[in-house]
Amino acid sequence: MYAEPVLLEKDAYVGYLTLNRAEQRNALSLEMMKNIINRLDTLAEDRDVKVVVLRANGTAFCAGHDLLEMAGADKDIHHYRNIFSTCSHMMQRIHNIPQPVIAQVHGVATAAGCQLVAACDLAVAETGARFQTPGVLIGLFCMTPMVPLVRVVGRRRAMEMLLTGRFVSAEEAERFGLINLSVPLDQLEAETRKLAQNIAQHSRHTLASGKHAFYEQIDLDEASAYNHAKEAMALNCLAEDAREGITAFIEKRKPRWSDR
Repeated sequence: MYAEPVLLEKDAYVGYLTLNRAEQRNALSLEMMKNIINRLDTLAEDRDVKVVVLRANGTAFCAGHDLLEMAGADKDIHHYRNIFSTCSHMMQRIHNIPQPVIAQVHGVATAAGCQLVAACDLAVAETGARFQTPGVLIGLFCMTPMVPLVRVVGRRRAMEMLLTGRFVSAEEAERFGLINLSVPLDQLEAETRKLAQNIAQHSRHTLASGKHAFYEQIDLDEASAYNHAKEAMALNCLAEDAREGITAFIEKRKPRWSDR
């Protein structure tokens, strides 16, 4: 029976995307990447989902691109452009959906799998997880993975990972800023759910507005970032949930979110 490459489930306000090519160590085939994009599109429109968790079945989180689709002298530039354009679209879609996306990482996250972790808004990993951008080892520099990687770990750490291709432990990844938290494997699911539920108690509208503003300002110079942020915050003040939250704080009660 054909197995869906990506599973979509919901639990209260949390949506779960599960990579489901366990036998291929969840390698990102074209079909799988397109499926992830479609699932993200579905979640973006779901008003009940406030947070998304990206996780995986099997022994690995994600081993990067499916090299079987990339091998062979018969492949031309259009084939490779299609692969990397689809991958870039998928990574950017993670940023563009209104909900925060948390990577729940176990096993290895290599090449585009490491890129996937870096592209998520937050990441929790088990203490045995390992991260790698090994393209240099096979003559194919991890150029697209470096885009989100350098933005979360900085130039020196990113270049070290890219130039050496070595594995980085969960402890190092946490120190680098690639992940937010490392926990024992038997606590990974519970700790990720705890973080997701903590975020999901807030207004969906506020979370979406904040996430959008964050990525809009992140690469601007300081003056431009302030100009963008002050306008975004002024608009946020007009939202029903902002007015409700301020009133609830003054009245010393729990806010009742309308998600508007």
